[in-house]
Amino acid sequence: MTFRSAVKKFKILPFILFLVYFWQQNLGIMNIKIKCDAFKEGEKIPVKYTCEGINVSPKIGWKCSNPRVRSFVLFMEDLNTPNGKSIHWILFNIPAHIKELHEEITTVRNVPDEVIFGTNDFGKIGYTGPCPNKGIHKYSFKIFGLDKGLPFEAGATKFELLNAMKGHILAKGRLTGKYGRKINAALPLESLKKNNTHTIEIKSK
Repeated sequence: MTFRSAVKKFKILPFILFLVYFWQQNLGIMNIKIKCDAFKEGEKIPVKYTCEGINVSPKIGWKCSNPRVRSFVLFMEDLNTPNGKSIHWILFNIPAHIKELHEEITTVRNVPDEVIFGTNDFGKIGYTGPCPNKGIHKYSFKIFGLDKGLPFEAGATKFELLNAMKGHILAKGRLTGKYGRKINAALPLESLKKNNTHTIEIKSK
């Protein structure tokens, strides 16, 4: 029995196609190497980039060999949050030729004109550093390479972006760091914002 006749007899073609699709979407596209000068995979995120420091974004770089990528999307997410506020940073429509984001980027500082900021789970357009109430949390920097740009302006949410990204992800990568607070650990994040507040000005696109 040939492979083709087996497919016809057992009607396994839909299952094979599903496996190919699953592999492409979840395993076969993990080909972006993302790095940070401040910490390596699994290491502690320096205080500078947290609510106990000056609360600025770290320098992030990546390598992507897929020539079909037209734009990148970057999420920073708390993997251990108990309160549902997991998204700390959203950037999208990062042009394909850009392979690095400088430290301390805001909507008006150190950022290329084409890059757009989304709204994180703390209601901010910009970066909110790690600030776990209890224990050590893991933080994931996820990057996606898309075959197009996304039709949103500043302030888009992760939910909106993920819906628009479906079927357009060509490559992705991840870097994970960890952080646990040393002082004022009993205080919620809101209590620390007074000392870590940055004025955000939305740059028109």
